Amino acid sequence: MPVFSSRGRNSLKVKFAIAIGFAASLGLAGAFLSGAPPALAADLATHPDAQVAVFMVPVTILVMTMLFEVGRFVWRNRIPASTPPRRRPTNWSVSGER
Repeated sequence: MPVFSSRGRNSLKVKFAIAIGFAASLGLAGAFLSGAPPALAADLATHPDAQVAVFMVPVTILVMTMLFEVGRFVWRNRIPASTPPRRRPTNWSVSGER
């Protein structure tokens, strides 16, 4: 039977998935309760500010997540060591034939 050392990560993934699902359902319920019709959403989508926000918010979250991961690697001092350059085999043949 395999024994895994990082067993707590699975519970973190489940908690994160539950939190995202709860936030999405809360946002959907808020939209329904506020009476936001689809026509209002379509009208908002024509504004350049809304289009920029729809594009930039996920990109910003992605960049911040990558910066967090880089910081975590550096903080734990687990930067992969660079490999030494490969040595090319030398051809010591006396004749000029290859």
